[in-house]
Amino acid sequence: MYNNGKLKKNQSNQLIFQDVYFTWADKKDFVIKNCSFSLSNPGLWMLVGENGCGKSTLLKLIKGILQPTYGYIQRPSNLSLVFQNPDHQILMPTCGSELILSMKGDLSKSFINKKVNHCLDSVGLEGFWKRPIHTLSGGQKQRLAIASALISGSDFILMDEPTALLDKLSRKKILEIIKSLIQDKTNPITVLWITHRLDELVFADKVSVMKMGKLSTWQHPNNLKYN
Repeated sequence: MYNNGKLKKNQSNQLIFQDVYFTWADKKDFVIKNCSFSLSNPGLWMLVGENGCGKSTLLKLIKGILQPTYGYIQRPSNLSLVFQNPDHQILMPTCGSELILSMKGDLSKSFINKKVNHCLDSVGLEGFWKRPIHTLSGGQKQRLAIASALISGSDFILMDEPTALLDKLSRKKILEIIKSLIQDKTNPITVLWITHRLDELVFADKVSVMKMGKLSTWQHPNNLKYN
């Protein structure tokens, strides 16, 4: 993977952890320790593990909210984080205004309209441009949060238990939307998804188990042994 500590050209947009350790300033024990892995291919990569094993800390390290105590992290350039509770990240009063907030650059009105409608359509929120946020269901808010990540140009999305607060039907809808975005031939995305719901693993391309601050080998969900 490495050549004298330098990345090869074709690895410039990978997520790479090399010998990463992390501990809180007032603690002695490492939450993340000797963690090494890489993700580059589009797909739904799911991560499971017991409470307190370091999953959410790992996402914060990937996003850059936290910095490693030791080790090296390369982050994809277009990276977004979707929270467990969409109310923690939605700021504007309507769906359209929320998406416009996430757009970058000096853009024409016609381009903005086209892009907003496309992103709303891609997550099953057709015609929701003027829809007030307070009228959305939990599942619809989560879909809007995904659309915000897409419209910002992200092709790598971190999702921290995004279905934890949703009913069964809404969970299935979110997973189906993510799978369709991953399989988009023109602009496929990569998703790293944390979950406690083992029934969701059937949607994953690869699964890893986090235990005591380390990740297991990524494997097909049918081969996973988790206890």
